[in-house]
Amino acid sequence: MTANVQTLVDKLVCENLKALVPYESARRLFAASDNNQDAQVPVWLNANESPFANEYSIDSDLLNRYPDCQPSAVIKPYASYAGVNNKQLLVSRGADEGIELLIRAFCTPGKDSILICPPTYGMYAISAETCNVGVDVALLKPDFSLDIEAIKTFKDKVNIVFICSPNNPTGTSVAPQQIEQVLNHFADSALVVVDEAYIEFDATCTFATKLAEYPNLVILRTLSKAFALAGIRCGFTLANEAIIHTLLKVIAPYPMPQPVAQIAEQALSAKGLALMTLQVETISDEKAKLKQALSNFPGIELVGDDKANFILFRSAQKQALMDFLVSHKMFIRDQSKQRNLANCLRITVGNVEQNQHLLSLIKQFFASQSNTGSPA
Repeated sequence: MTANVQTLVDKLVCENLKALVPYESARRLFAASDNNQDAQVPVWLNANESPFANEYSIDSDLLNRYPDCQPSAVIKPYASYAGVNNKQLLVSRGADEGIELLIRAFCTPGKDSILICPPTYGMYAISAETCNVGVDVALLKPDFSLDIEAIKTFKDKVNIVFICSPNNPTGTSVAPQQIEQVLNHFADSALVVVDEAYIEFDATCTFATKLAEYPNLVILRTLSKAFALAGIRCGFTLANEAIIHTLLKVIAPYPMPQPVAQIAEQALSAKGLALMTLQVETISDEKAKLKQALSNFPGIELVGDDKANFILFRSAQKQALMDFLVSHKMFIRDQSKQRNLANCLRITVGNVEQNQHLLSLIKQFFASQSNTGSPA
């Protein structure tokens, strides 16, 4: 029976999906819901989540009704927070859905392409490939700035340009002048999507207030990072009204579950925003301490910048270190498959206890390598 089903799947599956390798999310690699019976408590520093878990209340009175497609109780406060008007905003199931909606709405399958600038977030390419849309590449420069001249060569060849700033996994923010160059160059030919998932950690670099100046500008935002709400999958697309109107043509009828809307509304209240700001400050303080401590290990080279809630580093003993940490249920993220990130690992900034535990394990690892004569 299984063989017959596989034969049928192979016969019917879309051609563009046959060779597609799905995005290896942190939870596909290591499931947080796994039942852990031993004494070691897992520490999750691999998905750029907040270390904070805040309390929210749910009203069940409307759970028997379909939710609003674009709940005003979420749209209005987020528009106010981001400095845009209500009609320039769309709420979706995480920013990942925003990526997919943009590709579905503005790229014709089998014909059009997007442009990405690796090393960067992997879902731009995965979403395009899933939709049978081409993926062109303009690598970042060695300092992780945009290669503007390379990007310019894709004029009239792509429909969407994706720029992640602050960039995952390098932690670098793109210079505003570079984004402006890209926006102007593609003004009459492509949307320029600036992914600001981590913008609360480098708030002065936002482009959200420049929608009127650049009609082809799109901003992606999320509650997953600074707002500590990765579990509810709530993201936002900010753009001019005509773009938002087009995205509403392809979004699901009920993209925002009622409990998600309730939690998002509370997170975007004055109290919720104040709490988010305080927690971002705490994470930033811990990040500075963690970065300093890591720089003291002779076997570690810091890579990129620290404009998000994570730190990227390189180690010649990347695999051995990763294996050692996993054996102690300390989960960080291997980024060595990314372009120009050989032997690189990424650490999400945790709370004080988690960060100290991580540093202790790294110290143990390098001490054990020295004792065995292995180069550190």
